[in-house]
Amino acid sequence: MSDKFDVVVIGGGPGGYVAAIRAAQLGLKTACIEKWLDKDNKPRLGGTCLNVGCIPSKALLDSSHKYHDAKEAYGVHGISVSDVAMNVDTMVDRKDKIVDQLTSGITGLFKANGVTSFEGFGKVLANKKVEFTAHDGTVTVIDADNVILATGSIPVNIPPAPRTGDIIVDNEGALDFRAVPKRLGVIGAGVIGLELGSVWARLGSEVVVLEAQDSFLSVCDQDLAKEAAKIFKKQDLDVRLGARVTGSQINGEEVEVTYLDAKGEEQKQTFDKLIVAVGRKPFTQGCFSDDSGVKLDERGFVFVDEQCRTSVPGVFAIGDIVRGPMLAHKASEEGVMVADIIAGHKAQMNYDCIPSVIYTHPELAWVGKNEQELKAEGVKFKVGKFPFAASGRAMAANDTDGFVKMIACEETDRILGCHIIGGHAADLIAQAVIAMEFGSTAEDIALTVFAHPTVSEAVHEAALAVDGHAIHIANRKKR
Repeated sequence: MSDKFDVVVIGGGPGGYVAAIRAAQLGLKTACIEKWLDKDNKPRLGGTCLNVGCIPSKALLDSSHKYHDAKEAYGVHGISVSDVAMNVDTMVDRKDKIVDQLTSGITGLFKANGVTSFEGFGKVLANKKVEFTAHDGTVTVIDADNVILATGSIPVNIPPAPRTGDIIVDNEGALDFRAVPKRLGVIGAGVIGLELGSVWARLGSEVVVLEAQDSFLSVCDQDLAKEAAKIFKKQDLDVRLGARVTGSQINGEEVEVTYLDAKGEEQKQTFDKLIVAVGRKPFTQGCFSDDSGVKLDERGFVFVDEQCRTSVPGVFAIGDIVRGPMLAHKASEEGVMVADIIAGHKAQMNYDCIPSVIYTHPELAWVGKNEQELKAEGVKFKVGKFPFAASGRAMAANDTDGFVKMIACEETDRILGCHIIGGHAADLIAQAVIAMEFGSTAEDIALTVFAHPTVSEAVHEAALAVDGHAIHIANRKKR
């Protein structure tokens, strides 16, 4: 192939396609290679996030939540609804339509920004050359001044529960159930397991979540985790901690799962469907030639510096294949940073201000340090909490579960972290992210005027509560 590019991006997910668009906007001749094929074997951009991850799961979460509200929650508003039914085919078809619109939209953005798209598999060779294998098997070599690796991640498989047809599935299979399973098993009580478990529980599945760890949601502040555990229990999500799956056996149209419980005793449970959601791993296998010079660790992650440079000058790696959380927005911002650096701009990303979200209902969202991390580091801090049960706007919406928790440095008052569980947590956390990005103190938030009545006022009140000045709850007396 005679063409030479300033930038070749391998991977068209939220890291890769954003990097490609940004690079093209900066005047760089850019190409993007994406291997994804949809169910009809048609090439698609968007990667895991748009095709079988963030976007389709949120479509199902929103549909199932509206169904649940119509069935269970409208009565309190004086709305009588009878014979509420969910057409699962319509719900899944709507999800697919949204995916089609968004992935087609990226194709349009590539065209508008002048990004050249290659459909197939990319492999990094020595001297910043990229081997491109088209879907028809044709192999060509592309010359590049810079290469950005953004190949994403894939689900982790476990030997005791190998994916089998449509009974034992991963997150992708769980998005395409065409009927509500009566008995649904989920292995893994992480983000994916809880979200997908919530979807089908709202539609009537008896959901059992088997989690190997002895603690629930150890990645987030334990105040949030404890509150979430109580709420999920009320929602009939049966989360069993310390449950280590040892085997599975398919019998006709059902699967029997064997596991050791928290006491070490063997238990068996039968399900109609089983979702394996035990985590994800970087997709780097086969992405580099032996002489490429790019270094990986024993788990398949690419070694990079703070600005995503690999061990080879001019070769960068971003997103799920490098250190840090496997989050779409983290990958996108790394893509922007790398494109800016290639174009000669000074760019740096603040890894201390990356928000995390679990899109159950209520949602869980957090940014910065949590209480247990700060205690382990010996940092002196102060905490302000405000419950949505004291929010007039949350009461009006009949959505009062949860709270906002703000943590600030005891000496400087600078915000160290914010942790929210509530109906609008995913959107509210952005306020804390912006505040922390600008180095704000709790007092800065406390002195800011918030519109009334809004659920955002809970963030304001939590900031006030840091120093015992909350208005709409009784403040704790300082010891």
